[in-house]
Amino acid sequence: MLLRFLTVGGIVLHKAQVGVAVADKPALRQITEHNRLTSGSTKTLRLRKWAGLLAGVTLAAFTTASQARAQYAGQISSIVMDANTGAVLSQTDPDLRRYPASLTKLMTLYMTFNALRAGAISLTQSVPVSIHASTMEPSKLGLVPGTHLTVEQAVLALVTKSANDAACALGELIGGGSEPQFAAMMTQQAHAMGMSKTLFRNASGLPDPDQMTTARDLATLGRRLIADFPEYYHYFATPSFRFHGRYIPNHNPMLKVYAGADGMKTGYTQEAGRNLVTSALRDNVRLVGVVMGASSNTQRSLVMANQLDHGFDAEGVAPVARPLLVAQATSSQRHRSRRGALIMAAANHRHAPLEVAEAPATRRHHAAITNVSHGRHTAVIGAKVHTIATPTIRRSMVRHTTAHNRT
Repeated sequence: MLLRFLTVGGIVLHKAQVGVAVADKPALRQITEHNRLTSGSTKTLRLRKWAGLLAGVTLAAFTTASQARAQYAGQISSIVMDANTGAVLSQTDPDLRRYPASLTKLMTLYMTFNALRAGAISLTQSVPVSIHASTMEPSKLGLVPGTHLTVEQAVLALVTKSANDAACALGELIGGGSEPQFAAMMTQQAHAMGMSKTLFRNASGLPDPDQMTTARDLATLGRRLIADFPEYYHYFATPSFRFHGRYIPNHNPMLKVYAGADGMKTGYTQEAGRNLVTSALRDNVRLVGVVMGASSNTQRSLVMANQLDHGFDAEGVAPVARPLLVAQATSSQRHRSRRGALIMAAANHRHAPLEVAEAPATRRHHAAITNVSHGRHTAVIGAKVHTIATPTIRRSMVRHTTAHNRT
């Protein structure tokens, strides 16, 4: 692909990634003249120029709301694409308008990686926490107004805990202090990438009746994240990180239970249902899958694994025996044993025995975790596995709903 670059105010903008109408010559002349007259510009000034250039062509996208409304949870939409070619390998109602929930953060991360590539921000740059950002509903880090975190910490908080306060703070940084302006920039970027049925209203994915997308659009976003920012894609596989002495684990179960899975993101609100975008690589074939509107985490993971298996089969990749996370032990069992139990099932063999991988609840004593260092993180969690009969598991399975933990 022929890549074209535009230098504005000392910033190299990659047109294929920024994807906005930058041919606003009067605006460009104004920025160029200002840069000629002003020396010693800082990263803050460069960021304002970068955000201003985008915002000038994105405000219309924000002020024009679609009359369509997203579909409610209860009906699954799904799609699997070849990440390299874009070929659709399977799909079920992929164009229904859906609430994205925290899958919105994939676009927040795209915009962040774009700003990093342009040099408008850096991984070590401080992100201020506003009162608005601190008031976001869970899931969150519990950031305090007036404090700061780094851009890299915010990125890690999004891919692991799906922290809404960190997403808002990051959006305000890139959006020139305004989350609505950042949402407008997100929408314009999405449309430039071909996500024609997507509209963003915030950086986190917290409920908004106008904020919507489709499974097909999210698969497009997933492909672009992988193709456009290979140097940052590794963040999606982060198993955990430490923030102010706290252990923050990754919420994405597919990273542990599906062979080849190395990203991307979970999402949940009551209105959206359980959403998931997963990318997996096997035998040099990379797939991107999307599942939206599942009624439980169990169903979400099973549908995703089955869809990816069918996709790899269609691509001629040999099957891999897979245990699949389907449920968690009841709270009473966890209380009695003081250990969490992950129930694993071989989904391709309905009558095969199930396995339970039991990991101690106090993970800090059984995990070797490193601090963030140039994007590299390690975590080794001890667990023991034994086989139990299927009926026993069925009696122990419960449906777990966390109404206030939007991830």
